[in-house]
Amino acid sequence: MSKPIIEQRADPWVYKHTDGMYYFTASVPEYDRIEVRRSDSLLGLRDAEPVVVWRRHESGPLSANIWAPEIHYLEGKWYIYFAAARTSETKEGLFDHRIYVLENAAANPLTGEWAEKGQVRTRWETFALDATTFEHRGTRYLVWAQKDPDIAGNSNLYLAKMANPWTLEGEQVMLSTPEFDWEIIGFRVNEGPAVLKHAGKIGIAFSASATDANYCMGYLEAPEDADLFDPQSWVKSSQPVFRTDESIGLYGPGHNSFTEADGEAVMVFHARTYKEIAGDPLYDPNRHTFMAKLRWKPDGSPNFGSLELL
Repeated sequence: MSKPIIEQRADPWVYKHTDGMYYFTASVPEYDRIEVRRSDSLLGLRDAEPVVVWRRHESGPLSANIWAPEIHYLEGKWYIYFAAARTSETKEGLFDHRIYVLENAAANPLTGEWAEKGQVRTRWETFALDATTFEHRGTRYLVWAQKDPDIAGNSNLYLAKMANPWTLEGEQVMLSTPEFDWEIIGFRVNEGPAVLKHAGKIGIAFSASATDANYCMGYLEAPEDADLFDPQSWVKSSQPVFRTDESIGLYGPGHNSFTEADGEAVMVFHARTYKEIAGDPLYDPNRHTFMAKLRWKPDGSPNFGSLELL
């Protein structure tokens, strides 16, 4: 059966820096802090010492359900994007999350001071989470999940340009909304975007449905020379590209990131090793971090059906 690389770490993010080091962060089961660990090898992250770089506030908008941190190095500084809420209670089935940013000017992000840059302001003051950023042809973009008050469901995926690492500018375009059967099991969810650039294409892997064994991954893809703000430029997979596989003991795989090792692409994702969950899946701590080598189809698209687990 499948063996996790790091146990009890959901929403895993791995960034390989120019210093050759791998930096890892993820949601911890307590949802109360942000940890970062680093290693000179991908598998070395398993035993690397986690360093707590930030803790939730006692009250206010940064006090509950600290979810899905991502660490990036932009313009000579380190940034962490994450989601936080005022309360763990829900209203009309939705949490109160917003997207926030931390900044650190130290060369090593496990040291130095992390400054709170505030909330990433979007078109609406609604449930928002899972921000990721990428650069393309000199422009920096943010992709994230958010609730549109006029669209049924929990979250859709949006794209906007960035004026700086914590501020959006210009239009905000919806790239995907839950529409297929596999995106609306339990909840209508598109979340956890992760960007992959390869062979003249830009891809966005994302996760869909409830966070139990129905959780799965879809994929958006656009040509690199397309207008990324035209929703028609993006083609969405009509079926999940990665889903529960009982034959290898992986349940509810999703919320992935991409990195590389030895010149090969690697997908990092979380999954459980069992199907039956007692209570709310969000409070089951056993979403573990897995890693797998990613292969390619003849047209240059990722072949999620031929993953080789590390």
